[in-house]
Amino acid sequence: MGDRRTDPTSAMCRALVDGADPASFAGGVFDVRAVVAGIRSGARHGMLLDAVPWGNFPHGDDAREAVHLLRTDEDPARTPTDVLWGLCANDSRAAAALAVPFLIPIAADAHHPHRAAALAVLSGPARARHHGVASRDELLLHRNDPRRHAPDDYDGYGVEVTGYPAGWSVAAARAAITAGTPVLLPLLDDADPSIRRDAAYALATAADPDHTVRTALAIRFATEHDAMVRAALLLAAAETSRAHVQPPAVSWFRERWQDRTEAPEARLAAAIGWLCLTDEPSPEDLHRTIDTFATDERAHAMDALPWMYAAAGTGEPGLLRCVRRMLHPEESEPCDDPWASSP
Repeated sequence: MGDRRTDPTSAMCRALVDGADPASFAGGVFDVRAVVAGIRSGARHGMLLDAVPWGNFPHGDDAREAVHLLRTDEDPARTPTDVLWGLCANDSRAAAALAVPFLIPIAADAHHPHRAAALAVLSGPARARHHGVASRDELLLHRNDPRRHAPDDYDGYGVEVTGYPAGWSVAAARAAITAGTPVLLPLLDDADPSIRRDAAYALATAADPDHTVRTALAIRFATEHDAMVRAALLLAAAETSRAHVQPPAVSWFRERWQDRTEAPEARLAAAIGWLCLTDEPSPEDLHRTIDTFATDERAHAMDALPWMYAAAGTGEPGLLRCVRRMLHPEESEPCDDPWASSP
């Protein structure tokens, strides 16, 4: 990847570090939210990559090249989505957010060879600081939730490793996904279970004031037969519900993990969702449900769910990490240091 110190936005990042007001840069050429809005309002079909100021943002040229390879399939031996994954993993999301409006039509194209990879990565920049997060207070929580954080996106998320406002990148990616919701919703009915699963993961980051996404997730859940997809739909519904929790939603999740006819993976996902949506003490039957079904084997299998994969850490599968952090917060973190002394 290129040297981030040479991109024009670095000057803005240095100014922010020195105490400049982020609002003085809002809406300008270095505000990824404004740039993504311009992409969305411009020629949505076949928009030229060169019309986007990729070079203004850290690692922008790398993101542009990745999108170019995905769109043209010029070099199928390479894995361009790895570049975008790397940007998100390295906490440098601004350029990856620019790619989201281009990734959505690729994901929606049933004949595109890279649709699955594009769908899997497109919501990466829409989530920040969620890797390793497994506590009841934080899992499935959008960091700039106005109930818990300052309303300003910048203050809610802090800065990326490059110094760029992390909240701006997240907001830009979520806005693009929200605008692409009509295109992404049909993927919940795709013939491929992995597409349905990853579509739920992406849609969970969309703004949903009219409950369009939550309704679509519930409708699909009513007819879904794949246990892992059912679990994904439940986790997505919990994530979309978390900002504005309503009592009926809490009751619905309770019914799901209490349902003895439901698949174990879905009952576990519903239990996790319920724990995130309420501050109520966890009842004994929830403990029994988790103790019965949260085996090592099933926990490793459920790492196929993006939420659980992100929650994993120190060799601990995401499901078991969630169970430990949510039900047994007093327990210490597992140690993966082979030189550590045994207790």
